[in-house]
Amino acid sequence: MLRGLYTATAGMLSQQKRVEMLSNNIANANTTGYKSDQSAVRAFPEMLLNRLEDSQTPIKNGAAFGTSTTIGSLNTGAYLQELIPQFTQGDIKETGLLSDVALVEEVVPVNGETNLKGLLLFPVQMEDSAIRYTRDGHFTVDSSGVLTSNGRPVLSTEGRQIQIQGNDYQISPEGIITENGQRVAQIDVRFEGDIRNLVKEGNGLYRTADNNALPSAIGNGQIQYSVKQQFLERSNVDVARNYTDMMTAYRAFEANQKVLQAYDRSMEKAANEIGRLR
Repeated sequence: MLRGLYTATAGMLSQQKRVEMLSNNIANANTTGYKSDQSAVRAFPEMLLNRLEDSQTPIKNGAAFGTSTTIGSLNTGAYLQELIPQFTQGDIKETGLLSDVALVEEVVPVNGETNLKGLLLFPVQMEDSAIRYTRDGHFTVDSSGVLTSNGRPVLSTEGRQIQIQGNDYQISPEGIITENGQRVAQIDVRFEGDIRNLVKEGNGLYRTADNNALPSAIGNGQIQYSVKQQFLERSNVDVARNYTDMMTAYRAFEANQKVLQAYDRSMEKAANEIGRLR
């Protein structure tokens, strides 16, 4: 009976985590460059049940040893194994703001091991000089003229902060910034060939799991992309699908909850009524 309690509880916990993930997706449906998550629910390893047949226990060398009959396997519940980001391109929308840029992937190599496309990202500099990566192209120019993403300097191909003097500048499809006809810098774009190496840090930022810097996509003949000024990449969240999945997760949670309540009533009856002397 207790095994059933554990199985139902495991189901409730996995569905609760799914609801939290889906809620986060829906909350970020309007977040620039946000990549939605999907869950991978797995079953716990199955247990092989055997029945000991004591009545047929033979004697060998003065010691008894039992024979057993295989009954079958037993599943011990499910758990949410991992969250898998979906790195598909989001819709592109026009904003009209000079500092807004959308990173549009045109040709990106496919990883031979995972059979999934790699990902292009903008590098940004953190307060401790560490490099993080983002798809959020809602850039701004701060009071000192530095091009930033959420307050973090965007890096050029030379690994430096990009300094802009005025409000009249252009960004070419290659990411080259010109001001008054003079080249200022080129926005760097980094490439991750294995998306499993990317870890979400929140606020639209990613880091590499191996802590190695990503290589630049510029000059890579296998990669083609364009930087669109006055455009932004929207999130790739499918709101309707996420709402539907959330309702499914709620129903599964409730089903496991009813199983748990049924076991609770059975145990209460066993403790309070069975074996009562009359």
